[in-house]
Amino acid sequence: MTLKVHTAAAEETKAWGERLGQLLFPGAVVGLEGELGAGKTCFVKGLATGLALDEDEISSPTFTLVAEHYRGRVPLYHIDLYRLEGAEVEELGLDEYLFGQGVTAIEWFHFLPAGTVEEYLVVSFTLVSADER
Repeated sequence: MTLKVHTAAAEETKAWGERLGQLLFPGAVVGLEGELGAGKTCFVKGLATGLALDEDEISSPTFTLVAEHYRGRVPLYHIDLYRLEGAEVEELGLDEYLFGQGVTAIEWFHFLPAGTVEEYLVVSFTLVSADER
């Protein structure tokens, strides 16, 4: 099943993330796909709000790889696999996040080795213009 949503501003992208965040539960995995600047981290800020976290604490974990946020109704594990390749991803030991007590949001989800998780939701972003997704 595919749902296509058009957003015309970052606030709309965050609002969709917030709606989803309100529905998520411990153990949920959300894969995020889209080119650089397409809105993945903006969407995660909305997820954070939906999980009762402070969106201002959310930034792209491109260089830290994993950012852990614990002050919401459930923890949020924000993972960025952009700089990694297959073997490197396996060495990260993501099981504690993927099968933990929080929600896991993974940017560049296609870099996660196939079969690592069985149940997940993938949200894909397409950059239409400077503001539109």
